Amino acid sequence: MENIQLLIEAMEYIEDNLSRPLKTDTIADHLYCSKSTIEKLFRYINNISIRDYIIRRRMSKASKEIVHNPEKSLLNIGLDYGYSSNEAFSRAFYSVWQVSPSEFRNNPSEFELFPGYKLDRELMEEKTMTDRKKIDISKLYDCIKERKGCYLVLGDIKSLIPINEISHKAGDLAIITAMKRMEQASGDEDIVFRIGGDEFVILTNSKDEDYARSICEKIISHNGEAISWNGQEIPLSLYVKLVRYEGGTALRYSEFFTMLQNELSEEFKSQYPNRLSD
Repeated sequence: MENIQLLIEAMEYIEDNLSRPLKTDTIADHLYCSKSTIEKLFRYINNISIRDYIIRRRMSKASKEIVHNPEKSLLNIGLDYGYSSNEAFSRAFYSVWQVSPSEFRNNPSEFELFPGYKLDRELMEEKTMTDRKKIDISKLYDCIKERKGCYLVLGDIKSLIPINEISHKAGDLAIITAMKRMEQASGDEDIVFRIGGDEFVILTNSKDEDYARSICEKIISHNGEAISWNGQEIPLSLYVKLVRYEGGTALRYSEFFTMLQNELSEEFKSQYPNRLSD
């Protein structure tokens, strides 16, 4: 929980300072932790470096400025996000969108609203998951605000500690498999992200409760299926909970993530053990 709170504070600090110079050292100093600690945590949970996350957040916001403020010059938009020249801003924009800011302004409808990238993560024993959904943690902040009234599907691995006692690599495989089950159950417009070592969330793009419940059922239908590790078959199950996100006027990561953590509390699991995991 302490590490997750650190991550939340880092993302909140970044969001509040996107128009100012941002370095990992500065973020670490603000959080009273080491640079290596926050870098490792960011990669572990978000699968992206802090530097790349900052660039993506800036370019996501800059792209909206380009579309919604056509009278504003590209140079001034770049200056708003810390770029001192058109060349520097264009390089950063191109690295995310694969087009120049001017091309984007001329044909914004041809591009996705948010940038995306495919995550390929190496599994143990040279196994590779190549069918991961296109997801991007940098678009999460905007989507949370826009999807007020939509449903969240929360998932948590049941009894991960005994799996880690077999092997930490077996635990890693359990986490990857759980994430994959969440991704396979979700729709194309849904976003899957982690809020802890073994806790996951699907942010749907739907206000239809039946749709969200169908996702829960798909995930639960795989409970008890085993993962194979070193010749051993290890059953894997997830707790699942459905939550409607009511939203708010001013989003704070700390409030949102705290709400998610509370929904996945031990008290909830102990109250509904069969409905969630069987």
